[in-house]
Amino acid sequence: MTKPMIRIHNTETNEVIDREMTDIEFVEYKKEQAQFEAVKLAKAARVEAKAELLQRLGITEDEAKLLLS
Repeated sequence: MTKPMIRIHNTETNEVIDREMTDIEFVEYKKEQAQFEAVKLAKAARVEAKAELLQRLGITEDEAKLLLS
């Protein structure tokens, strides 16, 4: 598997360098991607739990907002 590319752009000289990530950068990249995925799954779980609760209460999201305002 090839590693993702990194683009370095020196705005003073307008030089652009494209290179593969180093091993250390790639490990950090994979770690950040895993954290992003975990946050995304947690958010989806909260949305699902909220919808389930509203359904059990028999109210709409607008009615819940009205009650909490």
